[in-house]
Amino acid sequence: MLLCVDVGNSHTVLATLDGARVAGCWRVRTQPRATADEIQLVWRGLLRDAEVTGVAACSTVPQLLPVLRQLLDRLDVPVTLVGPGVRTGVPLHVDNPREVGADRVVTALAAHELYGKRPDGTGRPVVVVDFGTSTTVDAVGPAGQFLGGALAPGVEVSLDALAARAAQLRSVELTVPERAIGKNTVAALQSGVVLGFAGLVDGLVDRVAAELMTTFGVGPVVVATGGLHPLVVDSCRSVGERDPDLTVQGLRLAHERHQSSR
Repeated sequence: MLLCVDVGNSHTVLATLDGARVAGCWRVRTQPRATADEIQLVWRGLLRDAEVTGVAACSTVPQLLPVLRQLLDRLDVPVTLVGPGVRTGVPLHVDNPREVGADRVVTALAAHELYGKRPDGTGRPVVVVDFGTSTTVDAVGPAGQFLGGALAPGVEVSLDALAARAAQLRSVELTVPERAIGKNTVAALQSGVVLGFAGLVDGLVDRVAAELMTTFGVGPVVVATGGLHPLVVDSCRSVGERDPDLTVQGLRLAHERHQSSR
């Protein structure tokens, strides 16, 4: 059983995989000041008696990387910590490859392998929309190359900032509104945040897809992922596929490639 760990800015996702099948999945709040012992205790409580034969992990929280390395060094199973120096097979066609988060790299890897390969062996571009702490719209070329993308604030971050800066507004439950014209403050906030982000995503995807069409002569498949994607994706007209486990599958693929190359 492979344990995949995606440490994000707000939440950490742990998943156990039997081959490509996700056997179990948990989401916990990321604690940037946690020690290796504290993290190990949480992992043990969630995994219980699961027999882990390997670990693949990545982190977008720099202060947790030394702690994560310390914890992984204790394990007696093959470990892959995705980051600079770990070969994933994803060419990074950007100005500074070291700036690209490991989570974006492995998500691009899974997007290409699972959605960018046609049955005849040819490739097609993929656009990945990841709804998390930030909202990312990333472009993956038909050969699996990471081409870059767009970064915007996440849904929850935007709502919290608005509530903090506007005296008469407050945090509300994030849910899809029945209509765009809100008849009260709560409904108006829900419309602006949820439908507003759907419009933001559709606008960015349209522009990214047009650039991919110009470059490669074929339009992309658009895949949504991330913890907040169920909230917004139904209001997006540009998203064709949904895959909540895309980053987890990318970690699995990166682990398989890294271990086979050693």
